[in-house]
Amino acid sequence: MSKPLPDTPLLDQLESGPWPSFVTGLKRLAKDKDMMADLLSQLETSYKTKKGYWKGGTVGVFGYGGGVIPRFTELKDENDKPLFPAAAEFHTLRIQPPAGMHYTTAILRKMCDVWEEHGSGLIAFHGQSGDIMFQGATTADVQPAFDKLNEMGFDMGGAGPAVRTSMSCVGAARCEQSCYDEARALRTVVNTFLDDMHRPALPYKFKFKFSGCPNDCVNSIQRSDMAVIGTWRDNIQTDDALGKAWFAKHGAKELVNDVISRCPTRAITLVDTKDVSPAEGISSVALNDSQSLEISNHDCVRCMHCVNVMTGALAPGKDKGVTILIGGKSVLKIGATMGTVVIPFMKLESDEDYERLLEIAQNTIDFFAENALEHERTGEMIERVGLVNFLEGIGVDIDPNMIVHPRTNPYVRMDTWDEEVEKTNERKAKAA
Repeated sequence: MSKPLPDTPLLDQLESGPWPSFVTGLKRLAKDKDMMADLLSQLETSYKTKKGYWKGGTVGVFGYGGGVIPRFTELKDENDKPLFPAAAEFHTLRIQPPAGMHYTTAILRKMCDVWEEHGSGLIAFHGQSGDIMFQGATTADVQPAFDKLNEMGFDMGGAGPAVRTSMSCVGAARCEQSCYDEARALRTVVNTFLDDMHRPALPYKFKFKFSGCPNDCVNSIQRSDMAVIGTWRDNIQTDDALGKAWFAKHGAKELVNDVISRCPTRAITLVDTKDVSPAEGISSVALNDSQSLEISNHDCVRCMHCVNVMTGALAPGKDKGVTILIGGKSVLKIGATMGTVVIPFMKLESDEDYERLLEIAQNTIDFFAENALEHERTGEMIERVGLVNFLEGIGVDIDPNMIVHPRTNPYVRMDTWDEEVEKTNERKAKAA
């Protein structure tokens, strides 16, 4: 280290609040690395001028068309030399994480050692697509850094107009709410579309994400073009002993305020035990010798709130599977959108189930590749071409459970239903 820490009065203000600041971390790294000292100088300049000074370019590793985010400085002196030369190149390597983000401390230490040697020391776990973001390397160091990470068993992630690195929650490995094997689903999809990830050839990016239950801990419904979310289609499971233990600890006030009143469809009621009679579609859990909680499974929308509050006493049903949604994304051309339900429910257990998952994914990517405009996400393409045309293009029949958002009025037109049924039957007959 030869450079002293630069004066950064504007960045210093970000350390003055009550919360930890990223600036503190950058300064700590800058004590040992000139690259980080110059990075602070460039960032301070951006805060002064309210302009960004990074531009892209072409940087990669042998055999890959993507996975590296190039950053070259545009801050130059009168001789066209970088004002802050140690940070003139600040590239990012995207590396695929293990499914469910499982690491050993030994692996994490090895990653840190690699980036101390070949990069800035700045690592982000994880990016929006789930990648491990190794931030800050010169062009000369990109290949050696990747070679060492690859020797540890890690592969390059996606970047550019390509299938991006998939992401899953920890799921079945540690979570009792899991409704399918998220890690297997992720690895099955990644292994199938690896070439589309490493060699960008799509109109724009395409993301998969896998959540084990409707809690959607990886926020797949908002952050992925194809979201696979675990769910169930039978009754919520109950446990009387755990129900009584929960009620004895928390009491009636918390039950009413935090469980019953927060059910979005008013599917939960408090009843006297003597009035309880077994009924189809009703789940009942005892609270004490005189009171029980009843859940109308027909009205339940699987929001998970009651299950989260009364974990154990209430649990997901036994007939588990997944819902598949297409078209989620952040702000771009038509604003932020959540995924549209395309497959309301399917089992995901057997090899045939996984083949069906891959078939839907492949058809969706093929339709996207052929019909999307440049720099257009899947959800925007569906808005433009229409959901009916998209469903026909990927070979999925229309289902009344396919929704973008909850209904806003109670009226349903039924005068054309017979005609639509005939059309559907005709399509099936032709396909057969």
